[in-house]
Amino acid sequence: METFRRYLSLIKFSHTVFALPFALIGFTLAIHTGRASFSGMKLLLVLLCMVFARSAAMAFNRFIDRRFDASNPRTSVREIPAGLISPQAALAMVLFCCAAFIICTWFINALCFYLSPVALLVILGYSYTKRFTPLCHLVLGVGLSLAPIGAYMALTERFDVLPLIFSMVVFLWVSGFDIIYALQDDEFDRSQNLKSIPVWLGRRAALRLSTLLHLVASLAVAAAFIVGSFGWLYLLGALVFVGLLIYQHALVKPDDLSRVNLAFGTLNGVASVIFCVFVCSDIFFLS
Repeated sequence: METFRRYLSLIKFSHTVFALPFALIGFTLAIHTGRASFSGMKLLLVLLCMVFARSAAMAFNRFIDRRFDASNPRTSVREIPAGLISPQAALAMVLFCCAAFIICTWFINALCFYLSPVALLVILGYSYTKRFTPLCHLVLGVGLSLAPIGAYMALTERFDVLPLIFSMVVFLWVSGFDIIYALQDDEFDRSQNLKSIPVWLGRRAALRLSTLLHLVASLAVAAAFIVGSFGWLYLLGALVFVGLLIYQHALVKPDDLSRVNLAFGTLNGVASVIFCVFVCSDIFFLS
């Protein structure tokens, strides 16, 4: 059991809550549009895809960043540098999760299967990007933004405007909060010649950019409300989601990063779950 907990900690399993609710929104939209009927097996496969893809991405990130993690006081306690999980075991986990992800897409439909290597390329490739571009946060945003459109395609085998808008919400939201998270390591990253928005622009300007991204994300939430002709439950969920985005920016200051983890982990996880509950409730009860 202790070993199992170590692997869950390695991949920060609790952070799956960021994108998973948006996958459920995409799945629900597919049923709501009438383009597909509910399938319990497809839902299970979508959930497994989310878990395996994110686990592969996080384990791979820990594997290739192990040297940096060992040198950074904040991350030296992570499982690989602390000697709790070997690099070889972490890499084996990556390969297993990638294979499991592809197998799951095979049972979903042909389009998802053919696109599965592209999805893996994006989510695994993110881990390399901070070595050469400060726009690494945007690549992470792209990776997680695949959740709603991927779940929608699992049922419909097609792209549509509304799930793409929700994907845009995820892209902007995740990119914005990852910039906030990166503030913790700007000095270390600079010393190691690693790239990030905080290293490139400085803390104050990085926070302004994060705020701008979240502002545009809020506009995308409003655009989805209009395009989808949602009701008051969606609107209520949107207000809570946007309100929590505003609150997290109130918690973090350029000279005070003591509440970054609250802003990054707790608030964003709560925002995602609440938004999902209200959007899906709106679809089921008001549409």
